Amino acid sequence: MARRFLWIVAAITVLILLGLVVWRLAGDRMLRTMLTPSVDFAESVQTAPPDYTDSHNWVSRPGGRADDPALWTPEGYTAAPKPAAALFFVSPTAFIDRSRWNAPLDDKITNDRLDAFARTQASLFNGVAEIWIPRYRQATFGAFLQPGAEADAALDLAFGDVARAFDLFLAAQPIDRPLILAGHSQGSRHLLHLLAQRPDVLADRVVAIYAGGWPVMTPQDEKRLGLSLCKAPDESGCVLNWQTYAANGELDKAMASLSAAPDLSGQPLGRTGTMGCVNPLTGGPEPAAADANRGSLFGDRLEPHRVGARCNDQGLLLIDPAPADIGPYVMPGGNYHVYDYALFWANLRADAEARLSAFGAQRPAATLEAGEPN
Repeated sequence: MARRFLWIVAAITVLILLGLVVWRLAGDRMLRTMLTPSVDFAESVQTAPPDYTDSHNWVSRPGGRADDPALWTPEGYTAAPKPAAALFFVSPTAFIDRSRWNAPLDDKITNDRLDAFARTQASLFNGVAEIWIPRYRQATFGAFLQPGAEADAALDLAFGDVARAFDLFLAAQPIDRPLILAGHSQGSRHLLHLLAQRPDVLADRVVAIYAGGWPVMTPQDEKRLGLSLCKAPDESGCVLNWQTYAANGELDKAMASLSAAPDLSGQPLGRTGTMGCVNPLTGGPEPAAADANRGSLFGDRLEPHRVGARCNDQGLLLIDPAPADIGPYVMPGGNYHVYDYALFWANLRADAEARLSAFGAQRPAATLEAGEPN
């Protein structure tokens, strides 16, 4: 019996090792096969466009849900009762399905994921801003694994929803109210394309733009947007852009993949230069050790001093030490994409407060009530 058990253990070990080898050699192809939609975009079922006058089509908005996940805070922090600014936040990809190219608005699994992203990402802004997060018919995860006309059509449909939600958000704000724009991954992609199409709409109103988890902000992107990467923590009207990887991760493989991603003009990044990178721990390009980290979000609790960070020459944000216990969604090769915000939650919250203060100092006539200090 014991010998048979050992043979079973040995067989399982060999299978696991074989699986790891196959994943390493063909993991990208396996993901494309498993997650790219099996139907053409023209045949993909689409729900009706969301009516953004209906509060049910917002994950978060003032006067919306009683259980608004974006108003959550960890111990020691509170949401401001009368925030000075307004935040438009575009969620990352929460729809992981190959049956269709765009998410239905009533999919429970997707909506549960959107709530989780509101808690771990958008919540950091609730000390200074009213939060608006639209539901939108976002492109499925597989659209980013198989670029082409089908994926472009899915992303264009998603962008149309985001643009209409933004119009309603903007119309609801007093003309002198400071605005913060933020997103993650697919959300950052849509947000930056929105700004590229409307360069004059937000003149002198933007406190900062937080565009985590999307490989943009080359020099060409800065010129197209008329915006620059943030260079200091007391600067306003600039862009924070970062993508998080373990310092000892598979960085060459990461860059090979990212170099094919398009910039705002549609050209592959590999042809246009390095990506932008702002260190969330410092608010600029400077590196910082773990003792500068005010708190990373591990589940529902903040743990300070766990992670340091620095931008490398290619524009990746490298963390050291890389936490193995932050959660189950660390991607192969040391890719901490899912945790781009959570790893720096407390520093990014302080960053938003500092930039709002800097914005107010440049507009002395404005009354900026940031709420109780945290």
